[in-house]
Amino acid sequence: MTGAPLPLIDPVELTRDLIRRPSVTPADAGAMDTLQRVLTDLGFTCRRMAFEGPSGTGSDARIENLYARRGTASPNLCFAGHTDVVPTGNTEAWSSAPFEAEVRDGLLYGRGAVDMKGGIAAWVAAVSEVLAAAEPDGSLSFLITGDEEGPALHGTKRVVEALMAEGEIIDACVVGEPSSQHQLGDMIKIGRRGSLNTWITVHGKQGHVAYPARAANPAPVLVRLLAALDAWVIDEGYEAFQPSNLEITTIDIGNGATNVIPSEARARLNIRFNPAQSGDGLMAELNRLAGQAQADSGLQITLEHLCSGEAFLTPHGPFVTAVQDAVEAGTGIRPEASTTGGTSDARFLRAMCPVLELGLVGQTMHQIDERVPVAELQALTGVYRRVIESVLVRN
Repeated sequence: MTGAPLPLIDPVELTRDLIRRPSVTPADAGAMDTLQRVLTDLGFTCRRMAFEGPSGTGSDARIENLYARRGTASPNLCFAGHTDVVPTGNTEAWSSAPFEAEVRDGLLYGRGAVDMKGGIAAWVAAVSEVLAAAEPDGSLSFLITGDEEGPALHGTKRVVEALMAEGEIIDACVVGEPSSQHQLGDMIKIGRRGSLNTWITVHGKQGHVAYPARAANPAPVLVRLLAALDAWVIDEGYEAFQPSNLEITTIDIGNGATNVIPSEARARLNIRFNPAQSGDGLMAELNRLAGQAQADSGLQITLEHLCSGEAFLTPHGPFVTAVQDAVEAGTGIRPEASTTGGTSDARFLRAMCPVLELGLVGQTMHQIDERVPVAELQALTGVYRRVIESVLVRN
């Protein structure tokens, strides 16, 4: 491209600009506008993709998303992240205001500093350095959502569906989640477990405890079903993954009386599962077990399921190796390729391309006084630059 020189972006100052936008999910508070202005200056074509927000946020609620691309050639290396942040908690407990973005003693404080406005700013800064040195042999893109910390139904998931329907190709993706554990570069995430939530309701018949024949108590039926589910060995594990596990997260009868048999008993469970399982397969087995309990008890049992993402694994290959090489060259540490932790938006991006997570040290994310060392932001910028160069820049 010709024309005026492209700006060099300071990762610390861009992080501060983003933190000053109090984008507590699902609010955007101007965070996407801030990022879009910078990317436009770097020659990206920016496309805002807003979708209806989750119920309970107001009829006019919209989730702001951004897809930005520079170039049309292959390969297309994408960076994915989110500008929304979790609530601050007690603001008086912070040593500085959570959206003030104060730098003190070499540390940048603020909600989102680690998770993950700092990671976004570092990749943008790395892109600016790459473009100042050489024109990439391929394309660069950003997929940024405002719905990662919320229900995650109208963010990356919807954008990925729309891009795939349009035939957009992403060849590889780095998600900027804070994957490092103790020092920058000690871990990348090459896979994540899937997550399935299930709500169980056993329908009985209310009555007086002194006349049980006139009632149908759902509580013992629920207890027996939960005991069977708790004893269920789902699998023995999968390559690079621990065994899938089921956890009962709530049991609720809501009966305040001492002499009343309740009419309903409810419970909720969550299954974190490895790639040996699928959401559909687990739901089918849960339905079968509940159906068996219903047949044995004669009481109706209803289940509602929500699978928020399937398990995935990006196998070791050129992409993973290139990222590990870049991290090692920049930090002196060869990162462990891990599948630990909860879910991330990588679970949606896996449908388009190989994906992994590489970012800051996550020790203070979601905490009071969330903070990142300024030197770590600068070091991550260097690592990200090496990743981009290894994939796109023709040596």
